[in-house]
Amino acid sequence: MPHETPALPTTHPLALPTERTAGCPFDPPAGYATLREAAPVSRIRCPAGFDTWLVTRYDDVRAVLADPAFSSRGASSAHVKPDLDPYADVDPGSIIQLDGAEHSRLRKMVVAEFTVRRVERLREYVREQVDRHLDAMLAKPGRTDLVQDFALPIPSLAICELLGVPYADRQLFQHQSSLLVSTGLEAGASAQAYHELAGYLGKLFAGKQQDPRDDLFSKLIVRAEASGEPLDLDELIMLGLSLLVAGHETTANMIALSTLLLLERPEQRAQALADPPRAVEELLRYLSVVQFGVLRYATEEVKVGDQTVAEGDWLIAALNSANHDEDRYPRADQLDFTRESPRTHVAFGFGAHQCVGQQLARVEMQEALTALFRRAPDLRLAVPKESLAYKHNALVYGVEELPVAWSA
Repeated sequence: MPHETPALPTTHPLALPTERTAGCPFDPPAGYATLREAAPVSRIRCPAGFDTWLVTRYDDVRAVLADPAFSSRGASSAHVKPDLDPYADVDPGSIIQLDGAEHSRLRKMVVAEFTVRRVERLREYVREQVDRHLDAMLAKPGRTDLVQDFALPIPSLAICELLGVPYADRQLFQHQSSLLVSTGLEAGASAQAYHELAGYLGKLFAGKQQDPRDDLFSKLIVRAEASGEPLDLDELIMLGLSLLVAGHETTANMIALSTLLLLERPEQRAQALADPPRAVEELLRYLSVVQFGVLRYATEEVKVGDQTVAEGDWLIAALNSANHDEDRYPRADQLDFTRESPRTHVAFGFGAHQCVGQQLARVEMQEALTALFRRAPDLRLAVPKESLAYKHNALVYGVEELPVAWSA
């Protein structure tokens, strides 16, 4: 329950949602650097109406995410939504919010389908879809929106193939997903989007319960039945919603934003394409599209850095700040494809709730970016950079559209 915590300072280098410096769309807000140096664990008011500790240093963020004393019940980045009730009961099947044995049960069922070996078997499918969409895109008369014609379809197709969701229904789930990750919607609109997507998945999974196929959710249904702990429909819906939304929103934004960054850095493009796995890790670190951090709840008194956090306190682990911590990454504000150990980043989180689909995201980015610049080496922006609109009011950062051109 809420309790007395230290008073907020009269001034703070950041306000939530955080704002980026004008003209620097790839950089996290400058206030994070100030906090890492002067107040790495500081009090801040969030739009949901409660005060939290904002954790900004790499080591502290990793420690918070790895410590089971910090519950994930508040869910992802929802603290920047004014309508959040952080003390609401956690829905069954919410792999993002559940802790302990309930979370482990679900994660063990899901993770088997997202292993490196399983995802590598999907690489050829991803490569085929990348080439097919590039064929269609490059057949156009020299201009298109890369988001709609390339960056969004690739991860959507892959997650649909894995989960057993018909890609023909993409307009419904893509639209509802974009509403669910928006921070600017009224509570009613967000709830409507949730109920529409949940209703769609409910019908889909009820069919799989009657007639399982060769997809992740059919396998989960069969596996859970065999174990004596069957998944009910409500659990399947919540699990499906979490995986479907996360499975395409983050990667689609990373593909588009990475493309824009590489268009601006032609001198680094060849270096990136020479070693796609290393390049993708550095892009994930540098861009860190989960822009408002992840929320955690202290279930006991814990020390974070030099600060004692009381039982019942809330914390925000600022992923993009951690990934730009100079103590962990020298010249962290520079894109460096020769960087040592880039995979230590926390773009996918860390600990028990680390993104279960991270291997699939890596494969999608590697295949998409490599093929795009190989097949369209003269790709360029079709509009002035200053006219691009960015997703400042969304949990996942990116560009709204990316008009690009190439030689026919």
